[in-house]
Amino acid sequence: DDDPGAGGASTDELLSLSGVPADPWAVDDAGPADADPEAVDADALDLAEARTSAGLDDPVRAYLNEIGKVRLLTAAEEVELAMQIEAGSQQARRHLIEANLRLVVSVARRYTSSGLPLLDLVQEGNIGLMRAVEKFDYRRGFKFSTYATWWIRQAISRAVADKARTIRLPVHVGERHGQLLRITRTLSQELGREPSEEEVATAAGLKVEQVRTLRTAAREPVSLDLPIGDDDGGRLGDLIEDAAPGPEQTVSATVVRTEIESILTALSPRERRVIQLRFGLVDDHQRTLEEVGRRLGVTRERARQIETTALRRLRRPSLAAILRDLAA
Repeated sequence: DDDPGAGGASTDELLSLSGVPADPWAVDDAGPADADPEAVDADALDLAEARTSAGLDDPVRAYLNEIGKVRLLTAAEEVELAMQIEAGSQQARRHLIEANLRLVVSVARRYTSSGLPLLDLVQEGNIGLMRAVEKFDYRRGFKFSTYATWWIRQAISRAVADKARTIRLPVHVGERHGQLLRITRTLSQELGREPSEEEVATAAGLKVEQVRTLRTAAREPVSLDLPIGDDDGGRLGDLIEDAAPGPEQTVSATVVRTEIESILTALSPRERRVIQLRFGLVDDHQRTLEEVGRRLGVTRERARQIETTALRRLRRPSLAAILRDLAA
């Protein structure tokens, strides 16, 4: 049972390639209730186009050539293997997996615009294929490829949602946004123009606000290091105003603060504390008289009296204005 089938990778090798356990999530064991209208018939798959496509890396081309050597199964053979798997045959399980690896490639190629490399998509789809082998019930009468396509698509969709984006989207949000994209493309072809949000919402059975929310959530962040203009070295971040205080403002505030602290030494500890709390000299948080009173264990009126006395003792009419400017 440990020998790999002709021309295919063993289950363990597929798992090691993906780095993900065979059951990485909890899903409904029932699988699809009926045939998926978008399912791919394994008997009709042809890897010739994929093998000759330009831009494929050598490892991908080698993988496609390797899995293309495995003969496709007839419906009767699928049922026979499923019966053997039910009886505990690991060899039959491996055979069914390897005979359907090209089905995974066919599904994975639909997601090549997601940002993940094709081989990564295939590896994730292989995990879905293994799950399909575990859950397939030949008694229900439909072909294994129809059933497996549902699991393969689910595995790849989850991987795209988890790994392809800078900010991870929940799987259901990613899938719903994918539906919006397909509906938008279809409407664009039918109308000969870009459809409005209202038209997309109607076709999707959603509210306009839901369409806007999905589009906003799926929007990728833009790097501040994005080059702009010609070859002048400019970056997008250079155009964004920096709200942080400049060096001159920082130095000026420090000088004023130092001067005020020096002036406050003429006050009693309680008076100094009231002024510091009122004008945010300690933590940049200005407090009300009621808050100051609670801090000192006195009434609001008593806190006001202490503040008034402190300002009078300082005999600096402009001190209050200076304090307010600093706090602002």
